Amino acid sequence: MTTEHVAARINAWEVAQRQFDLAADRLGLDAGMRLVLREPRRELTVHFPVHMDDGSVAVFAGYRVQHNLGRGPAKGGIRYHQDVSLDEVKALAMWMTWKCAVVGIPYGGGKGGVIVDPKQLSQKELEGLTRRFFTEIEVLVGPEKDIPAPDVNTNSQIMAWMMDTYSMHAGYTVPGVVTGKPISLGGSEGRNEATARGCVYTIVEAARHLGLDLTTARVAVQGFGNAGSIAARLISEEGATVVAVSDSTGGIHDPSGLDIAKVIAWKQEHGTVQGFPGASDVSNAELLEVDCDVLIPAALESQITSRNAANIKARMIAEAANGPTTPDADEILFKNGVFLIPDILCNAGGVTVSYFEWVQDLNRDHWSEVVVNAKLKEIMVKAFAETLDVARRDDVNMRTAAYLLAVKRVADAMELRGLYP
Repeated sequence: MTTEHVAARINAWEVAQRQFDLAADRLGLDAGMRLVLREPRRELTVHFPVHMDDGSVAVFAGYRVQHNLGRGPAKGGIRYHQDVSLDEVKALAMWMTWKCAVVGIPYGGGKGGVIVDPKQLSQKELEGLTRRFFTEIEVLVGPEKDIPAPDVNTNSQIMAWMMDTYSMHAGYTVPGVVTGKPISLGGSEGRNEATARGCVYTIVEAARHLGLDLTTARVAVQGFGNAGSIAARLISEEGATVVAVSDSTGGIHDPSGLDIAKVIAWKQEHGTVQGFPGASDVSNAELLEVDCDVLIPAALESQITSRNAANIKARMIAEAANGPTTPDADEILFKNGVFLIPDILCNAGGVTVSYFEWVQDLNRDHWSEVVVNAKLKEIMVKAFAETLDVARRDDVNMRTAAYLLAVKRVADAMELRGLYP
């Protein structure tokens, strides 16, 4: 059975709630607070029409979920994917709450999605779908309420259409309503690389903690999209050897190392990394089990499960994707001495630089990439150190430690605010 089939059977929302329950048990959260944090605050489902190029009208379904607003406005991406479900969006919104809390930025968690394969749409249809969807969820969004961002299959152009749609309704330009915009429309320097760069900052810190020399380390990357391809390039700049990468079509493996710039060029030309000269083709499932020191899952949820966790040879796993490891797999990896940097810490670079973009927009300011990267490094290094301290203090794995840190911060904020009315 492929990892995709396994992923389809694992409910992301059940995983997210289970991870929360583990932290709530350890923290001894009271029953009322647990009930509040275990469910999203708001779930909006919309069905909206779009004019297609052939003159027909198609109706699409989409979602926007706000999990918690205790520490600030909701923040989270919008994904366009044929497998989007309400449960998936709820899980991603909850993970965003913890992610923002782990790195200490003043946001709550939100997420959105549309059930669509955007590869089947023309540019005109994609714009029509984007503007209509954003109009439908506008009751929830706003620069002080809920700030969307790019996610799977969405990009800076889609964010530009969303910002313009909101601005046309407001009657003036509101750049702070979304992040991940083009730089010319108030986007931040360094935003495109932020998720991968934050991930690599945490890998460097983890390597130091483990006594692992990155210049002799071998790295495998599952998922060769924005986060994965940039992480592969940045980790090779740290001196590591990338021995395997994969995309949705499959992967490639070369124990002597891959030239990442050439792999990126090959993928642009052929639409797949497979067939790359000098490397052997592997499946996505096989890539997870290749002989390496650092494994970076940068694809979709539920890739590392109880079925394959025991076969993983990496000493460190850095979760550039959201939810790539199931709770059962976590236990196996921890028992086997695999050091895991959890998603809510590892890939928080994206939302951190989104926060920087929002601050710049609200202040009508613009920072250089040097300033952005320095601020990002400071936040990621601090969050890693705080999480590691909790892991050592309580003798738990890094995911549990990150959850203990995050859930406590959110619970404290909710407690201080009290219940209204």
